[in-house]
Amino acid sequence: MAKQMGSTNTKGPIRMVLSDQTYSSIRSMLLNHEIAPGARIKIDGLAKNLDVSQTPVREALARLESEDLVTKSPLRGYAATQLLTVEQLDDLFQFRAIIEPWAAASAARRTSQDGIDALKRELKKGQAAGELGLDDAYAAMSEHDARFHELIASLSGSDFVRDAFVRTHCHLHLFRLYQALKSFMSENLEEAEMVSEIFKLYYQPSAGYLAFKEHVGIADAVMNGESEMAEKLMREHIESSRQRFGPTISAIHEGRTRASEA
Repeated sequence: MAKQMGSTNTKGPIRMVLSDQTYSSIRSMLLNHEIAPGARIKIDGLAKNLDVSQTPVREALARLESEDLVTKSPLRGYAATQLLTVEQLDDLFQFRAIIEPWAAASAARRTSQDGIDALKRELKKGQAAGELGLDDAYAAMSEHDARFHELIASLSGSDFVRDAFVRTHCHLHLFRLYQALKSFMSENLEEAEMVSEIFKLYYQPSAGYLAFKEHVGIADAVMNGESEMAEKLMREHIESSRQRFGPTISAIHEGRTRASEA
C-alpha cells in the first residue's frame, strides 16, 4: 500500500512539471512569433515538436486561451491571436484611462506600509531591468510594467478593478507588438527608423526608460498619500503610452498590408 501511495505522489508532480514546461514553451513561441499571429495551431505537430503527448499541449492551449494569446473556433481548433488593430489598441488605452487613474487615487488614499514595501520592491525590479542587454531589457521592462500596473490596481482595494485590468492582458499584447516591430524593421527599412524611435523613447535606454521614470512618479504619489497627484500622473502615463504605441501599430499594419498586396 505504501508503495502505491508513493507512486501516485510521484506521478502528480511529474505531470504538473511537464504541463508547466509545455505551457511555457508554447507561450514563448507565441510571444516571439515563432507561431505567427493568426496562424492555425496543429496540436499533433506541436506535440511532436515538443516531444510530449497531445494532453499537455491541449492543457497549455486552454491556459493560453484564458490569456488571450490563442483563440478557439468550433471545427477549426486553435489559432494564435491576431495583433491588435489600431482601433482595438485605442479602445484598450481608453478603457485603461477610465479605471487606472481611479485605481491610483484609491491606492494613495489607502496607502499602508505593506503597500509601500510592495511598490519599493517592484521599483527595484524595474530599475534592474535597465542593466540588461537590449532585448532582455525590453522583456524585463515589459514584465515590470505589467506587474506595476497590476499592483496599483490591487492596492486600490477593488478586486473587481484589478480583475478587469488583468483581463485586458495589455502588456502581453504590447510585447507581441514589439516582436512584430523587429520583423517589420528588417523588412521595411524606410519606415523602420521612425517606428524604432517610438519604442526607444518609451522603453529603451536612450531615454533612460521613460516608462520606468513615470512609474517612479506614480509610486511616489501613492506612497505619500497624494491621491489627486497619483490620479493625474497615471492618466498622463496612459495617454503618453497611447500616443507612442498608436503610430507604431499603424505603421506595422500598413507594412503588413502592403506586403500581402505585393
